[in-house]
Amino acid sequence: MGEVVEKSKYKINFNVEGGDPVAVTGGAGESVLELARRAGVVIDAPCGGNGTCGKCKIRLLSGGVSGEKSSHIVDADDAEGWRLACSIKPASDIELFLPASAQAFQSRIRVTDFSGAREAAAFGGFRSALEGLGFSGDHGIEKISVSLAAPSLEEATADRERVEKALVEKTGAGRVVFSLFALRRLPASLRDGDFAVVCVVRREEIDGGLYVLDVRPAGGECPLYGIAIDIGTTTVSMLLVNLETGEPVSAASGGNAQIRYGADVINRIIESTKAGGLERLRNAVVHECLAPLVRRLCLSAGAETEQIYRAAIAGNTTMTHLVTGVQGEFIRLEPYVPAFFKTDPLTALCLELPLNPDARVLLAPSVGSYVGGDITAGVFSSMIYDKDTLSLFIDLGTNGELVFGGKEFLMSCACSAGPAFEGGEISCGMRATNGAIEACTIDKDTMEPKLRVIGDDGEKPAGLCGSGLIDMIGELFRCGIINAKGKFNAEGKRIVKDDYGGAGYVVAFAAESASGSDIVLSESDIDNFIRAKGAIFSAIRTMLAIVDMPQEAIDDVYVAGGIGSGIDIEHAILIGMLPNLPLEKFHYIGNTALSGAYGMLVSGRAAQQVEACAGAMTYLELSSHPSYMDEFVAACFLPHTDANLFAPL
Repeated sequence: MGEVVEKSKYKINFNVEGGDPVAVTGGAGESVLELARRAGVVIDAPCGGNGTCGKCKIRLLSGGVSGEKSSHIVDADDAEGWRLACSIKPASDIELFLPASAQAFQSRIRVTDFSGAREAAAFGGFRSALEGLGFSGDHGIEKISVSLAAPSLEEATADRERVEKALVEKTGAGRVVFSLFALRRLPASLRDGDFAVVCVVRREEIDGGLYVLDVRPAGGECPLYGIAIDIGTTTVSMLLVNLETGEPVSAASGGNAQIRYGADVINRIIESTKAGGLERLRNAVVHECLAPLVRRLCLSAGAETEQIYRAAIAGNTTMTHLVTGVQGEFIRLEPYVPAFFKTDPLTALCLELPLNPDARVLLAPSVGSYVGGDITAGVFSSMIYDKDTLSLFIDLGTNGELVFGGKEFLMSCACSAGPAFEGGEISCGMRATNGAIEACTIDKDTMEPKLRVIGDDGEKPAGLCGSGLIDMIGELFRCGIINAKGKFNAEGKRIVKDDYGGAGYVVAFAAESASGSDIVLSESDIDNFIRAKGAIFSAIRTMLAIVDMPQEAIDDVYVAGGIGSGIDIEHAILIGMLPNLPLEKFHYIGNTALSGAYGMLVSGRAAQQVEACAGAMTYLELSSHPSYMDEFVAACFLPHTDANLFAPL
């Protein structure tokens, strides 16, 4: 009898709800999540695939798998074939079902751009302030029209040299450089325009020379476009802008495709150190995310991608490394040194962005390993750098970054608060997509909740996003359903016990939920959230202690970022996440990273000021500060161990 040899390769079929099936061949040693990533199948995995978040649920339709049962899968779901993609490996050819909810974060995630009334108002105020300060129009991109006599046998000078001479005579420029893109367009444009053309040029700051980016026949439309980009860890936002007027033409946003490699920057950095990982992450953000969004913007505006002649990007330190394809491994390793804080101007061609190939791309400079260009752009757009009073700037997104100060000084830091706010580490947590509970109130007498859910009227709840989580815990605490430690001290039909002696609150019963299962906020979830909110408040306290100031010294609090858009300030103060200050001191100022990128786009002086803001900020590494851990432990209660900090004003 011959020896039985186990198969080393298996065929895995992904049946994607609402999409085309995808097949991949993989070995028994690869998890289904790894195989999905290799096949380009998007599965939400905020924890990066280490099995702690329980979000990568798929259904096994046929075949065998190996791997232990996850505690995130209840027995009834396990019997129906539901598994975590990160915790199973193929043991034969397998057939899998991938629900649409596993990809909703990328296709339906709600992004803080300028489409909402509050966001539009914040951006409008910023634009007015920019123009009032003279930060407008000095971006260096302009159109110059020239007319030539038709060539002849007697005058057969080359097209380029004739246009160069005409540009020098018209502008007095001492130097004219033609891009290869412009040179390729030159012969046809000259003849299509009867030897009259419009040259799109960038006037160089150093010597006033002209860099010809494009050549168009005279008589046709020749708009000048630029693009502002905010590359967030979770989401990406863009604005297409008419550079001649400064007017936004169209906007687009979506999920950052890198998210399938983990919700936070640490997991992304770890992935980038694996074989081919850096290129996978760069491709995910550039080719799967940025490029399609650029094309969507141009399609909606009736523009050509080659007519985008300038770009500005704001992103955290890790995102700027990954989008440029620069190794960021040492950002997470002590002493936490990135490869760069700022770059010289880049081109669209070197970044592989579908713009004019010689479009100059500006990256907002970073300040520290975890305070990036999104924060320097945010500090600029909040304009706290120019205020005589003291301000606290808080960007609440996947990560939590803070800046305190004003004209005299600026201190910045970052805290590990984001995963809980984005649905990570919370069993019923989710990102702000359709079905997410974004706000709630609880009746103190009946303990019944009233929920507001993202999506169309009648949308069933699927889980809690960041703002809904803050509301829910705030309401549970206000109503006395949980105590200062986040433990349940009430009984009722909505209070349930688990197999480990813990308790939970049923946010929505099975019949009311999108999944057909109870949505339960457990004591473990609340504990994870308390640590996240404690990280933010302890960071604020640490910065104040360094400059020996009480929280009353804060004149204004500016809240930015995705979570900030829907946050209820009263609840955030009630649970000890934000300082106990009068409500009129709090201001929501929208997506300041995108606003700051817009400022850099439309104004060279604004770009210089963003760089100056970065240079003026002192970066505080919280993990190395001796008092931070004491502050953090004290903040891990509702609202805090020091009741005087949250006494009624």
